[in-house]
Amino acid sequence: MPAFAYEALDAKGRRKEGMIEADSPRQARQFLREQGLTPVELTEAVERVTQQTQHRRWFQPRISTGELALFTRQLATLVAAALPIEEALKAVAQQTEKARLSTLIAAVRTKVLEGHSLAEGMSTFPSVFDPLYRAMVAAGEKSGHLETVLNRLADYTEQRQQMKNKLLQAMIYPVILTLVAISVIAILLATVVPKVVEQFVHMKQELPFSTRFLMGASDVVRGYGLWFLLLTALALIIWRSWVAKPANRRRYHAAILRLPIIGRVSRGLNTARFARTLSILNSSAVPLLEGMHISGDVLSNDEAKIKVSEATERVREGSSLRAALEQTKLFPPMMLHMIASGERSGELDNMLERAADNQDREFESQVNIALSIFEPALVVSMAVVVLFIVLAILQPILQLNNMVGR
Repeated sequence: MPAFAYEALDAKGRRKEGMIEADSPRQARQFLREQGLTPVELTEAVERVTQQTQHRRWFQPRISTGELALFTRQLATLVAAALPIEEALKAVAQQTEKARLSTLIAAVRTKVLEGHSLAEGMSTFPSVFDPLYRAMVAAGEKSGHLETVLNRLADYTEQRQQMKNKLLQAMIYPVILTLVAISVIAILLATVVPKVVEQFVHMKQELPFSTRFLMGASDVVRGYGLWFLLLTALALIIWRSWVAKPANRRRYHAAILRLPIIGRVSRGLNTARFARTLSILNSSAVPLLEGMHISGDVLSNDEAKIKVSEATERVREGSSLRAALEQTKLFPPMMLHMIASGERSGELDNMLERAADNQDREFESQVNIALSIFEPALVVSMAVVVLFIVLAILQPILQLNNMVGR
């Protein structure tokens, strides 16, 4: 029985939204009238979610990682209680407070009721359920251990959310500090410096180089500050257009990997993500080649994706996983040794999980080191600029005092 998303008016003229199950739109409208509601709009759940996804792609956030993790955990609990998939989906949809998520779950349930598997139903919404998610669900359905796979997925999703939160918390202070530093210097040059320095113009004496430089910088900020902001915005737009092309994006990502500090952080993030994803897929009975392909797709760096894809081809040709990954020049020696040990012992999924844990810890350490270097460097740079402004203002005053003293 398909699900329909409706908008209706009650007896007092108040608008209500919700989900209703019926064999046809006509029957759905009849059910609404029996409840004292006047149908205004009625859309099949699958179509409604597709419209929302297309309409909100740029203006509204998609289903958050936290919401997806909660949905996965609830579904795993109900499946473990021997509840049929369609009933479990219905129960989760009823418990969900977010209308958009409830509509999406109902749409997936409609696909399941039509005879599709759960993974096939989720494939209708690739922006919500990524290839990793769908592959693991499909493997769980085939192996008969769907509840175990869903619990692993929930763990993975929650870990990813925690990593995002850590990165966000780590970046808030440096970003705010940078914006404040730029704003303070701009305000000094645009408002304070001109009023102070103009007192020296009538001295008819040659001003120190620092004062002349400061006056020039102040004139530039006042005269061209707005143009500079507009050019910066235009440059960002051009940059985004340039990076949108796959070939250019690969060059950019390759350049990132070659950078001293940022490159190490990027490699650590991507290798940890690859190892953890492959570990989950391997333990869920997904074939190694398919798991490597999916794990490569979840990487954020295009250059790393291509190198992992080349490693997948080498494994397809008969190479060991350790030898194939070593040729990418992305993975640290410790991770490669752990992968080789896992291949020899038959415990590849456990060794991949341990390697991912090590990489996560190393990644956090690298981020902390980078921030511990950046923050004091920014403070010192701001102090140097402010000190230069103060000295540039004080030097003419000291010269005037020396002239008066003579």
